[in-house]
Amino acid sequence: MISLFALWLPILLAAVATFLVSFITHMVFTYHNSNYDTVPGEDRVMDALRPFNIPAGDYMFPACADNKTRETEEYKARLAKGPVAIMTVYPNGEFAMGKVLVQWFIYCVLVSIFVAYVTRMTLDPGTEYLQVSRVASVAAFMGFGLALMQNSIWYNRKWSTTLKTMFDSLLYALFTGGIFGWLWPSGV
Repeated sequence: MISLFALWLPILLAAVATFLVSFITHMVFTYHNSNYDTVPGEDRVMDALRPFNIPAGDYMFPACADNKTRETEEYKARLAKGPVAIMTVYPNGEFAMGKVLVQWFIYCVLVSIFVAYVTRMTLDPGTEYLQVSRVASVAAFMGFGLALMQNSIWYNRKWSTTLKTMFDSLLYALFTGGIFGWLWPSGV
């Protein structure tokens, strides 16, 4: 069996490749520009929310603390009256891109480590490129893409946004699989 440490180079190169491909898909191509719609009366909505000084975090309204509350007529009336929303509030000011990019790269490394683990547990040294690439690509797609569907299922995220992001994940997976296949240890 191949040691996980022996796969440090494909782990890091796959993470770097994923990072670069994600940069290209978000900064060069424009298909993600339609992921978020503008709220009607955006300025008025922002002006209305501003006095509440909502801390950064995830929110839902109307909120429901437990199943008992969910069954009350008052809660059902609030749902019917609307609006119903799940929202993430960011801190005011410019988006802290440096922190997000560091976290994204760490996540790319983490997925690559799991890809290495799955691939080394299923394949021997000297396995042909295509077989290594297939196993690594599937493992990478599971890590980058499959869980994204939960956002559309549970949180009503547009399926178009989820599918575009899953397409990105497929690209990440193919690059990851290619790198693992290319750098897979020989059987000698």
